[in-house]
Amino acid sequence: MTDLTVGSPSVDQIRADYSEMTRRKRVYGGILLIVFVAMMAAGFRTADDRNAGSFVDGWHRILDYPTEVLSEALEKIGAMPENLVKFFPALVETLNIAAASTLIGAIAGTFLALMSTRGMALWPSLIPLFRRIADIFRAVPEIVIALVLIFVLGGGPVPAMIAIAIHTAGALGKLFSEVNENASLNPVEGLHSVGANWSQRMYLGVIPQVGPNYVSYALLRFEINIRASAILGFVGAGGLGYELRNAMSWGQGRYDEAAAIFLLLFVTIVVVDQMSGLLRARLTHGSEKGARA
Repeated sequence: MTDLTVGSPSVDQIRADYSEMTRRKRVYGGILLIVFVAMMAAGFRTADDRNAGSFVDGWHRILDYPTEVLSEALEKIGAMPENLVKFFPALVETLNIAAASTLIGAIAGTFLALMSTRGMALWPSLIPLFRRIADIFRAVPEIVIALVLIFVLGGGPVPAMIAIAIHTAGALGKLFSEVNENASLNPVEGLHSVGANWSQRMYLGVIPQVGPNYVSYALLRFEINIRASAILGFVGAGGLGYELRNAMSWGQGRYDEAAAIFLLLFVTIVVVDQMSGLLRARLTHGSEKGARA
């Protein structure tokens, strides 16, 4: 009878190998931490040297600008309702940019996700290509895409919408593909066996499984896109950010308008965050009554 223990490592040997591996990982981690801290310190020093005013010499004035804005806003508090009404159309434009870009990005992300998932892709040999496309869309910042589009198309909400939609497609394509990995392929195989085409298999066999998570991620992305559309306004892409840039560039005398824009943006983000959070919880976990049952 053959002894199965011959040549097998002993418990002490396994423990020693594990301890050596743990020590090696700690050494590597320590080296990486040292390198990271050194790079951060060197980068901060370089940025500080190239800055017109040293950070160390000027850090105590970091609250001067917010103080000026709040002081002028308090002095002109009576004009706050008028300013809120004045900039409300710009807020609607910002929300429209975020909503349209989220919708377009979610549709494109769904297509990229389905084409990037094994067992669901229409062309399995092109899965790496669609994954790289999603990576590229996700890697390029919205502001870079917006600057290129503004140069080509001119200023306005359209370049911002396209830029955010492209980035959203890459981000949601990645998230949706991870959801697809957990979906059961049994319905897809069953539909395929009765002659259903690709679109029918996806619509009837996959989307019902992943739909709630898709909508949940899309709502989360909508919150992010509201902030992104406001930021892109600073480069001439329209919306609330464009008005905020003008108010801040004008300086004293229009700080009350800047404060009103900040208030509008803050309240909008809080409201959208709370509403989308409730919707996401309802989609992913069901109603409170259903959860208790």
